[in-house]
Amino acid sequence: PQLSKMINDTYNLIVQPEEILDYIYAILYSNIYRETYADFLKFDFPRVPFTADSALFQQMAALGKRLVDLHLLRSPELEQPIARFEGKGDDLTIAAPKYDPKTKRVWVNATYYFEGITPEVWQYQIGGYQVLDKYLKARKGRSLEDPRHILRVATALARTIEVQKEIDALYPQVEENLITF
Repeated sequence: PQLSKMINDTYNLIVQPEEILDYIYAILYSNIYRETYADFLKFDFPRVPFTADSALFQQMAALGKRLVDLHLLRSPELEQPIARFEGKGDDLTIAAPKYDPKTKRVWVNATYYFEGITPEVWQYQIGGYQVLDKYLKARKGRSLEDPRHILRVATALARTIEVQKEIDALYPQVEENLITF
């Protein structure tokens, strides 16, 4: 309640709790923020800088909302996948995934692959793990039931990378004029 009151008083408008969460989500996905506060993020609670600029707050919250929707796989942006699932045969058993950066293919077994996966998407990490690699390795030996799910995840990662660049373009302005608590 104190945070909401301070923000509402500063901006002279009513900010919904979801907007505050979206703003925080955007801040935590800023690569600049993560690098600047790396030590605090490892050992302490993160300090979240709140801009005193209401328009900037709204921009960051909108980007955070976009990320939330991508990460919950409910964004309409996921309807146009960045990759395709290709291959032949009846065997959809997941083997050890192999990535070929030249062809931008992730092979799930000897005959099936996802094509159009950029190195940046393949290497994207959350919590120290490469997302797609970890997901496929965790399902090794099982049948690939819904390739569309992996296509949606890959698309969410690609869009996350784009949104992070937008956030990083705005983030320095956040630090220029902060609300003091």
